[in-house]
Amino acid sequence: MATAEKPLLPPGTKVPAHIGVIMDGNGRWAKKRGLPRKFGHRQGAQTFRTITRHAKKLGVKYFTVYAFSTENWKRPADEVEAIMDLFDKYLDEVRDFIEENIRICFIGDRSMLRPSLQQKMASVEADSRDFTAMTLLIAINYGGRDEIAHSVRVLAEQVKSGRLEPQDITDKMIGENLYTAQLDGDCAPDVDLIIRPSGEQRLSNFMIWQSAYAEFYYTNILWPDFKPADLEKAVIAYSDRNRRFGGV
Repeated sequence: MATAEKPLLPPGTKVPAHIGVIMDGNGRWAKKRGLPRKFGHRQGAQTFRTITRHAKKLGVKYFTVYAFSTENWKRPADEVEAIMDLFDKYLDEVRDFIEENIRICFIGDRSMLRPSLQQKMASVEADSRDFTAMTLLIAINYGGRDEIAHSVRVLAEQVKSGRLEPQDITDKMIGENLYTAQLDGDCAPDVDLIIRPSGEQRLSNFMIWQSAYAEFYYTNILWPDFKPADLEKAVIAYSDRNRRFGGV
């Protein structure tokens, strides 16, 4: 007789609907091994695939990863080039996620990316549009302040055209014009849990609007070493917290 599979999480664990991950520590992982930083990014990409699939198994509905920030352009040109080449290669392999019924979306300013990357991103989004197991959001050339500025510019155009009065602008309107609210036929909810490995304890301009009431989980583990069991620990820690959203 077949034995039942062991539950991934303790009974009663509250799984966050939306998890955001700052994939930090790739460069330090490579440096500890005497390798160029690009090797850390390659290993980090493998971890990303593993952890994304495990998030789906846990029942997470939205999973957002910080792949490349607006500030990352300041890194050495060869490192930026290696990251973009890796992203290009990943887009060729991403069909694996499509086969698993995972919807894939990209948030951030695409205008600075290679035209070939932009075309691949649009194709992946179109091909996975109707999938429902989980939505994977990949933040590339993304910055939280840039995202808010984008939303404000949209509203400013409406004021300029006479369709909106300045005094009528609400925080809801700003939220409705963020990148996460402009998914095709969908709107990603605010983030419930932010996970940051590598020992750093800051948000680094990641989803600063959507994380207003997020819980934070920090760990000293470098991202390439982050395992499915570490994701489970973060979810259990989240489940044990009392979220009051400003109430009593």
